[in-house]
Amino acid sequence: MQYEVIIAEDEELILNNLIQKVNAHPAFKVIGSAQTGTDALNLVKEHSPILLMTDIRMPVMDGMELLSRVREHYPDIRFIIISGFSDFEYAREALHLKVYDYLLKPVSLDDIHEVLFGLQKDLELEKESYQSYFSEDYTHIVPAKIARLLHEFITTHYQDNLNLSIIAQTMNYSQSYLTKIFLQEYNCTPIKYLNSLRLKKACSFLIYNPELTISQIATLTGYEDQGYFSRTFKKHFGISPLQYRKNHEE
Repeated sequence: MQYEVIIAEDEELILNNLIQKVNAHPAFKVIGSAQTGTDALNLVKEHSPILLMTDIRMPVMDGMELLSRVREHYPDIRFIIISGFSDFEYAREALHLKVYDYLLKPVSLDDIHEVLFGLQKDLELEKESYQSYFSEDYTHIVPAKIARLLHEFITTHYQDNLNLSIIAQTMNYSQSYLTKIFLQEYNCTPIKYLNSLRLKKACSFLIYNPELTISQIATLTGYEDQGYFSRTFKKHFGISPLQYRKNHEE
């Protein structure tokens, strides 16, 4: 099974060239392409790829805004930026968004394949980590039981860097199918359940574990950095984690 890729690039010739180079790699397949950030975001929502490759400067929605929106709703998608600009501010923001790699144009076949082989290795290691849990044949199991198994796994592993796309591959299902049966059973998507559970656990740590710092709580609830955790928390509750803690001290 190949890893699915979406590419966003506003220049058609460069876009077609990138598609050819990615498709030349045996482990990756381009399933969609777009020339604006808005169109790329819609493709991500439709297909939930494992990898999003994007230019920075595009009409309607630029690459950084695209990555920020995708990361908010699809945290397991990997990002690769392909840009003609080596600006430090772009590189710093890319680091902040946990971009897998940042390639400067013109990008050669060797450049792309070196990055993709590295990503393939990382993804295969993730897949191996799930195989011990999802090792049986699920083809004859009713969908509700599969959904409950996934729910149990998320509940007990919410602290980890979970990747629904890799879990789906391990179980020999598509991510869209797992999302569908989970939604039918629990009235929310796996990603929404994971995010809700992490925030619920964070609230508990903030109230009952005053010895823990905000950074420690972020790590304990599966967030890779404190800044992203704090922004997510404030967006959901309307106040920062620190203010939430102070409110419950009174």
